[in-house]
Amino acid sequence: MDMNQYLDIFVEESRENLQNLNTSLLELERDPCQTGMLNDVFRVAHTLKGMSGTMGYTRMQKLTHVMEDVLDLLRNGQLQADERVVTVLFQCLDALENYLNQIVTSGNEGNELYAEIIDALTAIKSGNAPAPVSEKKKEAAATIASEIPASSGMALLPMDIYDISVLGKAIDSGRHVMQIQVVLDKGCMLKAARAFIVFQILESHAEVMKSSPKVEDIEDERFDYSFTVVVISKEDEVFFVKEINSVAEIEAVHTMTITHALLGSAQDVLPKDADITGLEAKSAVAEKTDNNTGAPDATKSKTQKTGKTVRVDIERLDVLMNLVSELIIVKTRLDDVKGNDVLGESVEYLERITTSLHDAVMKVRMVPVETVFNRFPRMIRDVAKDMDKDIDLVMSGEETELDRTVIDEVGDPLIHILRNSADHGLETKEQREKTGKPLVGKIWLRAYQDGNNVVIEVEDDGRGVNIAKVRQKIVERGLETREMTASLTDKEVIAFLFKPSFSTAEKVTDLSGRGVGLDVVKTKIEALGGIVELESVEGKGSKTIIRLPLTLAIIQALLVRIGAEKYALPLGAIREIDNISPGDIQMVRNQEVIMLRNTVIPIVRLGKVLGVQGGLPDSEKKQLTVVVVRKGDKLSGFVVDSLIGQYEVVIKSLGKLMSGVKWIAGATILGDGNVALIVDVNALAL
Repeated sequence: MDMNQYLDIFVEESRENLQNLNTSLLELERDPCQTGMLNDVFRVAHTLKGMSGTMGYTRMQKLTHVMEDVLDLLRNGQLQADERVVTVLFQCLDALENYLNQIVTSGNEGNELYAEIIDALTAIKSGNAPAPVSEKKKEAAATIASEIPASSGMALLPMDIYDISVLGKAIDSGRHVMQIQVVLDKGCMLKAARAFIVFQILESHAEVMKSSPKVEDIEDERFDYSFTVVVISKEDEVFFVKEINSVAEIEAVHTMTITHALLGSAQDVLPKDADITGLEAKSAVAEKTDNNTGAPDATKSKTQKTGKTVRVDIERLDVLMNLVSELIIVKTRLDDVKGNDVLGESVEYLERITTSLHDAVMKVRMVPVETVFNRFPRMIRDVAKDMDKDIDLVMSGEETELDRTVIDEVGDPLIHILRNSADHGLETKEQREKTGKPLVGKIWLRAYQDGNNVVIEVEDDGRGVNIAKVRQKIVERGLETREMTASLTDKEVIAFLFKPSFSTAEKVTDLSGRGVGLDVVKTKIEALGGIVELESVEGKGSKTIIRLPLTLAIIQALLVRIGAEKYALPLGAIREIDNISPGDIQMVRNQEVIMLRNTVIPIVRLGKVLGVQGGLPDSEKKQLTVVVVRKGDKLSGFVVDSLIGQYEVVIKSLGKLMSGVKWIAGATILGDGNVALIVDVNALAL
């Protein structure tokens, strides 16, 4: 019988069971005498054993079988759930997760036997102390994909006839065709985020033809510490080496020019009867086949709420959302043409139905942040043991809901922030005792809804940011003069920690661990349309605040005219709209500003920044329209030619071809069929 048809279900249910196992083991460690919890852990292990055996994953079945034997002794009172036993059970959990990740990646469980973990479980069963699992073995177990050798003499990625034809034509046209291998630093905690920045650079200056691993695997962090891409560009290899090396935590960049000779050697391995015609169609069919066979997409394997729920493929929800989006566009169009009372009433009725349908679809897409938060107690527990600290993670607001697309992306930044707090923010027991603090350090992880946004806060009662050292580093890097640095407020000083050039060259201990990698966190959050801020009081602790939009699909926006073009500004970012005289604009440090109720607000001329022609000069205007936008607690004024009105707009992606366009977050289709670009307020606000 073909078991592949059940693979999706197996992966979904295994992830749920492993998450339940993780939560139960944490509870068991706090209170080893919980008989009910022991029974829950045993049932989960028994279920995993049966499921893996049914699917033919014998290694996974063997590990869970030995684990089940130990759990049976625990629940029968023949064994005590002390720290050594729980630690080995956590190692079993890690091994099972690695098996599952390997199944998702390749369709099979791999060859790892985890003999040392099985020996440790066997020793526990026999009443002996378990043999320690070596760190090297643990690292090897965690490796899913083998790293590409970091050498300039890399082998050419496998090519099909479509690739060979396209690359050959690019070489003939005089463009640079090259293979680039990027090796990340072994200490990189946000591999997917670093890869995201590298791909932004590549897609801004080149066309990415191939990647190994696949882009989907890189986005889901299913790769080790290196990846390879084949690109076509007008820029040469030196340019890309320089640009990619400017990204933090890049260990090496290797390039290889692809020539006709290399492509010829790739051609030699093709079947002699290979058909060169219909390349585009065959490539599209092959890609579709690859995406629908073998390992299931990891994005479909996220933890879901249990209970009276039905699992729905996220792609089906996307189709439903697109249909609702089209309905909203038609409704907007009817708004513009209604002329009589009957039509007006019909349009109002349609609007009510559309709004209700939109709300219903959005609720279906919403997922509690609990699905992300659940992974953090175990992570904090491991960090605390490694650092010999006592840490209490207090979570609240887990029921707060976010759009599924946002939930899938916010996990990595939170991991980095929490590790920073646990590892570098909280002091050691000895240091806390000297300063009169409780020996147990606290980290608060909160989530709550604030209007059309969800706020996630990570707060600790640790040492905070050493402002004096940060000021010193600002001067040493030449980012500001000593006099200007001395005049900066503490909040303005902390903002420098988010600058890539500031954080990449510093060791963690130089700035009490703050700032390292925050540029990646900021990039990731702002790509989701959110903002991130850091507040700190030296000696008392720090608080990182992430503000995210509830959804990335449909928003309220203000439509404005710039020259002859229309642009949309997200309504949630707008504080107010003012008319000012051109003479009210002053220059401060080569920046145009206005004074609004005793507040200095920098001015951004959208027409100039976006390169829009046709706007009138200030000398011909009696008043300027300024839209004041908010980015965190900072304000900026966007100068526009005129206001059109408030609309409900559907955000459409610009696609890969225009993914590198600055200042633009997406596009929307207006009621008259024209396209208006949506301004990226986070990128433009000063």
